[in-house]
Amino acid sequence: MKKYFLLFVLLAASAMAKAQSGFNYYEWGAGFGASYGRGYDDLNRQVAHPGGSLNLTYNYSPYVPMSLEIQFGTLEGGGRTPDKDLYGRYSKNHYKALVLHADMQMGEIIDYDNSFFLNAIKNFYIGTGIGAISNSMKGNDIQRTNLYLYNGPNTYVFPGKNSSVNLMVPIRLGYEFKIYDDYDQVGYTITLGYQHAYTFGEGLDGYNDNSQKFKNNAPDQFAMFTLGFKYNFGNTVSYTKLVRNFR
Repeated sequence: MKKYFLLFVLLAASAMAKAQSGFNYYEWGAGFGASYGRGYDDLNRQVAHPGGSLNLTYNYSPYVPMSLEIQFGTLEGGGRTPDKDLYGRYSKNHYKALVLHADMQMGEIIDYDNSFFLNAIKNFYIGTGIGAISNSMKGNDIQRTNLYLYNGPNTYVFPGKNSSVNLMVPIRLGYEFKIYDDYDQVGYTITLGYQHAYTFGEGLDGYNDNSQKFKNNAPDQFAMFTLGFKYNFGNTVSYTKLVRNFR
């Protein structure tokens, strides 16, 4: 009888531990990503390019990651022929950005227990942050002089800087797929997202023309679609709600 009682206690303890493990999450994460984006600046024609990112994440909760991220890529616009730009303006910016951002997933604010639909949408997120972008156009990456006489004197030199640093604010949204490990904690994530970043300055395309002569009526912006992978590690922390749905 004592053996059966002992077996029952062990099974009950194992079941309780299994259930409790669904409330836990890892405190830290590290990952990388791929992106595909383009600029929204003073040049009408834009060319999209691939990019990448690296990040270190502090998981404030399973649904509120706070990340320090390095982003890098290329923003290209204009062209040296009149069909691409009337003045022959062209720039190719090989940028790097350092961004601190936080995302909040719906699971942080909704009660998704016992609801298949709410469990499915709990990983949608929206976020923002602040950062700095370093713009770099070297050598033949930018056209400063007006190439076409019929659109103005070819002695005109377009003002701006080939290299600059601008503050930026990203607006982020997307969905995170959570992959659970043997401890029923989120060991890995795959994220599909979109980021639209506003910059404080005219550095993305290198042009800073008089708005009465050329299109220059809004801050430079850039946008990208992202695919990210993150590995979670570190201390195990308990959350107030069940993170994994065992049903």
